[in-house]
Amino acid sequence: MADRITSSGCAAVAIDGPFHGERVASPLTPVAYQSRMAAEGIGRVLDRMADAWVAARDLLVGIGIADPTRQAYFGLSMGTRFGLAAARALGPGLRCAVFGKFGTQSTPGIDPGLHASLRVLNDASVITAPVLFHLQRDDEIFPRTGQLQLFDAFVSPDKELLGFAGGHRDTPEHASAMWHGFINRHIA
Repeated sequence: MADRITSSGCAAVAIDGPFHGERVASPLTPVAYQSRMAAEGIGRVLDRMADAWVAARDLLVGIGIADPTRQAYFGLSMGTRFGLAAARALGPGLRCAVFGKFGTQSTPGIDPGLHASLRVLNDASVITAPVLFHLQRDDEIFPRTGQLQLFDAFVSPDKELLGFAGGHRDTPEHASAMWHGFINRHIA
């Protein structure tokens, strides 16, 4: 996605998720990183990630790489879990966001300490920028009803739903072009 975004003349930045990548000394299993997030408190982790996005944006604006009035957010699954808080924190400069593969409900394999349905719905309910939401109809991690509940919570008058057959990891090849087209339309 970063290559697609930058090919349009826009800057792109990626931030490791909590207890992922360079935020830990060595890779953790899903059970391990989920339990660490639950122990810290999912609300604090969401706030910490939102602060990291705002700091990254401010740094890029400060060195002249980014325009604070032309921001987009892209993140699926865990990228949506943390992106909702980030999009809210980025404020009125957020021109659009692509979310998906996440919802208000999850299967028993997700640590119960990560359930924050009210927070998720509250964050979504203040995002007024256009939203494109990617739904996998047979998602085995985030059931369709919870994904639709999240989609309905966005207050943006300009929101679109992309629905595809298949499970959580079954992303159609052409979906990335659709995500990029949506972002490009709103920040170009």
